[in-house]
Amino acid sequence: MSIPFGVKIPFVEHLGFTLEKFEGGRSELHHAPKPEHLNSFDVTHGGAVMALLDVVMATAARSVEPDMGVVTIEMKTSFMRPAKVAPGHVLKATGQLLHRTRSMAFTEGKVFDADGQMCAHATGTFKYVARRAAQAPATD
Repeated sequence: MSIPFGVKIPFVEHLGFTLEKFEGGRSELHHAPKPEHLNSFDVTHGGAVMALLDVVMATAARSVEPDMGVVTIEMKTSFMRPAKVAPGHVLKATGQLLHRTRSMAFTEGKVFDADGQMCAHATGTFKYVARRAAQAPATD
């Protein structure tokens, strides 16, 4: 069984993000928000938008080093307009690796609504970390 993000990420699975592009320092994710992902204004909750930005930037960083993991060191987000979604439409997020060192990645991400309007922009710094071997679940 293939795991789209290369590793199992329960929170990303819960939100329903799909990985559309993962290569050469670029990534693209899609998100079809469900009612539980909306705020009281019936638009995508800012926390869900930030999670989408975090993941799209992390995947952009990992796309040049897929065997490594990354952890978020810093993230700055600006919201330009509500991330409105109509039934059957998705939010599109793009991520780009701007610069990397041996251990750090500097990235940017953008989220667009179904009309192609940018809703949010972020920059993020990620640290490359070696993946730990999978551990068996604890038994009692």
